[in-house]
Amino acid sequence: MKEIIKHKFSYLLFFLLLVSCFASAYGQERTITLNLSKVPLNTALKEVERQTSMSVVYNTNDVDINRIVSIKVTKESLNNVMNQLFRGVNVSFSIVDNHIVLSAKSNKEDQQKKTPIMASGTVTDSKGEPLIGVSILVKGTSNGTITDMDGNFKIQAAKGDVLEVSYIGYASQAITLANAQPLKVTLGEDTQVLDEVVVTALGIKRATKALSYNVQEVKGDELTAVKDANFMNSLSGKVAGVQINSGATGAGGATRVVMRGMKSLTKDNNALYVIDGVPIFNTGKSGGEGLFGEMGGSDAVADLNPDDIASISMMTGPSAAALYGSAAANGVVLITTKKGQTEKTTITVSNSTTFSKAYIMPDMQNRYGTSSGLFSWGELTNRRYNPSDFFETGSNVINSVALSTGNTKNQTYLSASTTNSGGILPNNSYNRYNFTARNTTHFLNDKLTLDIGAQYIVQNNKNMVSQGQYYNPLPSLYLFPRGDNFDEIRLYERYNTNYGYMEQYWPYGDASLSLQNPYWIQNRINRTSNKKRYMMNASLKWQATDWLNVVGRVNLDNSDYRNKNEKSASTLTTFCGVSGGFEDAMRQERSLYADFLANIDKTFGDFHLTANVGASIYHTSMDQLYIAGDLVIPNFFQINNINFSANYKPDPTGYEDEIQSIFASAELSWKNQLYLTVTGRNDWDSKLAFSKQKSFFYPSVGLSALLSEMVKLPEVISYAKIRGSYTVVASSFDRFLTNPGYEYNSQTHNWANPTVYPMDNMKPEKTKSWEVGLNLKFWGNRFNLDATYYRSNTLNQTFKVDIPSSSGYKQAIVQAGNVQNQGIELALGFSDKWAGFGWSSNATFTLNRNKVKRLASGSVNPVTGEAIQMDEMNVGWLGKENVAPRVILTEGGSMTDIYVYNQLTKDNNGNIKVDQNGNLGITSSNTPVKVGNLDADFNLGWTNHFTYKGIDLGVVLSARVGGLAYSATQGILDYYGVSETSATARDNGGIPINNGKVNAQKYYQTIGTGEGGYGRYYLYSATNVRLQELSLNYTLPKRWFKNVANVTLGVVGRNLWMIYCKAPFDPELSASTSSNYYMNVDYFMQPSLRNFGFNVKVQF
Repeated sequence: MKEIIKHKFSYLLFFLLLVSCFASAYGQERTITLNLSKVPLNTALKEVERQTSMSVVYNTNDVDINRIVSIKVTKESLNNVMNQLFRGVNVSFSIVDNHIVLSAKSNKEDQQKKTPIMASGTVTDSKGEPLIGVSILVKGTSNGTITDMDGNFKIQAAKGDVLEVSYIGYASQAITLANAQPLKVTLGEDTQVLDEVVVTALGIKRATKALSYNVQEVKGDELTAVKDANFMNSLSGKVAGVQINSGATGAGGATRVVMRGMKSLTKDNNALYVIDGVPIFNTGKSGGEGLFGEMGGSDAVADLNPDDIASISMMTGPSAAALYGSAAANGVVLITTKKGQTEKTTITVSNSTTFSKAYIMPDMQNRYGTSSGLFSWGELTNRRYNPSDFFETGSNVINSVALSTGNTKNQTYLSASTTNSGGILPNNSYNRYNFTARNTTHFLNDKLTLDIGAQYIVQNNKNMVSQGQYYNPLPSLYLFPRGDNFDEIRLYERYNTNYGYMEQYWPYGDASLSLQNPYWIQNRINRTSNKKRYMMNASLKWQATDWLNVVGRVNLDNSDYRNKNEKSASTLTTFCGVSGGFEDAMRQERSLYADFLANIDKTFGDFHLTANVGASIYHTSMDQLYIAGDLVIPNFFQINNINFSANYKPDPTGYEDEIQSIFASAELSWKNQLYLTVTGRNDWDSKLAFSKQKSFFYPSVGLSALLSEMVKLPEVISYAKIRGSYTVVASSFDRFLTNPGYEYNSQTHNWANPTVYPMDNMKPEKTKSWEVGLNLKFWGNRFNLDATYYRSNTLNQTFKVDIPSSSGYKQAIVQAGNVQNQGIELALGFSDKWAGFGWSSNATFTLNRNKVKRLASGSVNPVTGEAIQMDEMNVGWLGKENVAPRVILTEGGSMTDIYVYNQLTKDNNGNIKVDQNGNLGITSSNTPVKVGNLDADFNLGWTNHFTYKGIDLGVVLSARVGGLAYSATQGILDYYGVSETSATARDNGGIPINNGKVNAQKYYQTIGTGEGGYGRYYLYSATNVRLQELSLNYTLPKRWFKNVANVTLGVVGRNLWMIYCKAPFDPELSASTSSNYYMNVDYFMQPSLRNFGFNVKVQF
C-alpha cells in the first residue's frame, strides 16, 4: 500500500508540474468581485490589489483613505470598479505598468493655459542607485510613465504642473515643474509602515497589529550576513526569549534551541521547526551525556540552504503555535522560503569563505616536565609542547546561485548551493549540496493558485567530535607528558612485520580514559555519515469567492542514511578486537504531511472576520538496520567480514507514528482597533493506542487592542498596542508506554520480558500558558518597544516508580508533577537616517525563572495503591559518578539545580585538615549540598547596523549573565600536572591553606581525579560577554557595471572577541543539544571557534 501511495504521489507531482508550466502562459482580463458595505476606502483598495495583483499608489494629501464607501459588483472590469469608488470625488486614476495611480483632478482650463514642456530626470535611492519602475504621474491627470533600467524618465507636461513620484517601500514626492531642466530625484525609504504582516501558524499571514502573542521576525538577509553551515547559529543574540547553543561538533553540528525555558522533565525541550507551514522531522545526532556519551553530529534543520530563506518567525510561546499541535508546546521556528518575483528577473551568485581557529581552550603549561608515565609533575624542562599546534585552520566555503523570475501569472525560483567545511581537527569534514526548485502559478482567472516545490540534499560528514572519552583525540592530546617528544607521536603508526599491517604507536596506555594516539583516532578510526534527503511539496489554492478560499497541501520528506565506524587493527581493545572492528547502520526516515484548510475573510460593517477550519495528517517513521562486530581479516571493513562467532551486535530499531487532527481558528476585529482570536485543535495520536484516552483537545484565546487608534495619545507615541492570550497545548507521552513489548539485549542476543508495568489510563502532558504584552512605537516610528510577560505550567509529567517484583515488573508509570516557567521578553529598537547615514539597532533582554512546583509526592502507586513520597528526583551526574556535581530536582527548586557531595576534610575548628606529611583528604557526605543551578539569570543581545553610501557595518554583541559551569577537563589537567594553574602554584611554592602552604601536587591530586575534578572546586560562573558577529560590506556603485549588476564585497567575523568569561571553556557550547540537564559542562569538549572571512555577492 505504501508503495502505491508513493507512486501515485510522484505522478501527482508530475501532473501538477505540467499544469503549472502550461498555465504560466494563460491569462484573462482582470475582473473584480466586491461586496463591501460601509468600509474605509483603504479596505476596498486592498481588496482590489489582492484580486488584480496590482499595487495602488497615491499621495495621502490627495486621497482620503478613511472615507466610508459601499460597493457591490460581480466580475466587473477594473475601470468600472474604480469609477464607482471615486464617483463624485475629486480623484482620478490611471494604469501605469502594474500600478493603479490615484491623484487629485486638476482644472482643465488652467491646464490649457500652461506652457508645454518635456519633463525628464533620474530617480535614485539614498545610495545613489537608480530605481527601476518608479511611477511618474502628472497630478490631476491620467498622464504617467515609469522609470527605465537606468532610473531615467521622460513625460510630456507643462510649467507649473506637479509631478507625483511614487514607489512601493519609499516615501512619495511631489515636484512642481518650473522649467525643462532635467530633475534629480532621490527617494528615501518609507518609515511609516502601517499594516505590517508576519507569517504565523500554518503559514497564514496576519497583520502584526492583530496578534495577541509575541512573534519576532528575522529577515533572510540577517541569516546570510555572516553565514554558518547551520543557519540557526546566526540567530544567537538576535531574538528575545530564545536560548540558542551551538553544538560542540563544529561546522554543520546540531543546535540547541529552547524557548521560554525547559518545560518537560523527560521529553526533548527543543523548539519545533516548520517550513512554509509544514512541520519537519528534525532528527540527527545531538551528542551524548557524560564520560561515554556518543559523539554529536548534524541535524535535519542544518540541511537547509540559508540563501533560500526569506524570513524566520520565532514564535516563542505556545499561544503562537497552538494550531501546530502537540509538537509546538516548546515554541516554533517558522521558516518561510523564497518564491519567484513578479515582473522581475534576478540572478544571484554569492560566495562566503570563512576560516576557523580554536579559540577558548584550557590554559596549559609546558615548562614542567614528565615525572612518571603520563604525569607532568617533574622538574623544569627546556622541551616545549603546545597542544594547540594539533589543531588546524578550519574552513567553511559556501557557494550559492539562484534564479528568480516571473510575471503576474507565474513565478519561478531555482537555486543550487554547496557547503564545504573542514574542521579544526585533522581529517574532520562536513559537506552539503542543495538543489531547490519552486514554481507558483495562477490560472483560471486567478481562481486557482498552484505552488509546487522540491529540494534534494546530499550531505556527508566525517569524524565529528564533541566531547567525552570515546573516539576523542583531546584527552591524549592535552595530557601528553610535557617532558616527552611529541614528534614521535606524530608518526602515529608503525609497520608490524608479524601481523603484516600498520599498528598504532602509543606507548602510554589508556589510563582508564580510553587514551589512544590522537592522530590514530582521527585517521584510523573513521566515523562517517552519508545522507540523501529529498523534500517535495505541493499546494493548490482555490479562491471560491472574494471572501472564501480553500487550500490543500501535501509534503513528503524522506532521508536515507549510511553511517559507518571503521576501527583499524590495533585500536584499543575497549572498542574492538585485535583485527579491528566495524559498525554499519542503514537508516530510513520517512515523513508525510497533508492538510486541508478553508479560509474566510469577510467584512460586516465595522467588523472583520478571518477564520480558518481544517484537518491534517502527519505520518512519520524510522527504520534502522544496525550491526557491529570484530573483524576476521584485519582492516577489511565489510559486513561479511564480521566475526559472527563472537562479539557481534545486531540492533535493528524502528517505529511509526501518526497524528490525525482537526483544527479551527477565528479572528474578529472591530474597526481595525480591537481583535479577538480563538483557536481549537483536537489530535488523535498513535502513541495513545491502548490507553483509555483516544484523543486530546486544546484551545487558546487572545485579545489585542490598538490604543493609538482608540484614544488620543501624546504625539511622541505613534503606535501603541496591548495584548494578552491564554493557551492550553497538550503533547502525548512516549511511545510504547501503554503496551510495552519484549526488550532485546543486543550484547547477549536474548529477549527479556518488559520491566515497565503497562498503563491504560495515561493522559497527555499538558502546558497551560498565558502572556500579556505591550508594543509601542515612538517619534515617528524611529523607536519601538516590545514587552512580554508570560507564565506557563506543564502538568502530567511522567515518572517511574518502583513496584514489587511479585507483579512481574520492576517499575510503573505515574503522571504527576508541575513545572512552571515565567519570565520577561523585551526588545528595544531604533532606526533612522540623516544626511546619507543610517543606523538601525535592536536590543533584546530575556529573563526566565524555572521552578518545579510539584514532583510525584501525593500521587498513588498504580500497582500497590500506596501514596508516593518523592521529595527529590535524581536526574544525572555532570561527569564521573560521586565526583562531578549532580542535578537533583526538588519541589521549589529548578530543573537545573546542582548539588555536590564532597569537600576537603576539615578539623573541629572548620579549618582544612592537613596531616604531618602535608596530605589532605576528601570527605563524602550522604546529604548533598546545593551550590547553584545551570540556568542563566538573564540573556542580552544587541544588534547594530550602520549604513552610509553603500557601506554597511553590522555589529552583534551578546551576553549571558548568571548560572554555573562545570569543567571536568580542568580537574583532570590539574591532577596530571599539565594545567597552567598547577604550574603557577609550583612557581609560588604551593597552595596557601590555613596559615601555611601545601604542596601543589598533593593539593591538586586531592581535589582532582583522573576522571574529573570534585564538583565543589571546579564550578565556574557561566557569565560571558562576547562580540558575536562583525560584518563590513560595501555595495559598489551600480553604474560601474553599466547598471547591469549589484556587486557587494564584505569581510565578516563570528565569535571574534570574548570580552568577559571566567570559565576555562566556552559555556555557550553544548556537548548534547537534546539533553535536559547536560549543559554548561566540559569533559574534553572541542574548543569553540573564532571565525573570520569574506563575502562576495553579485546580483544581475
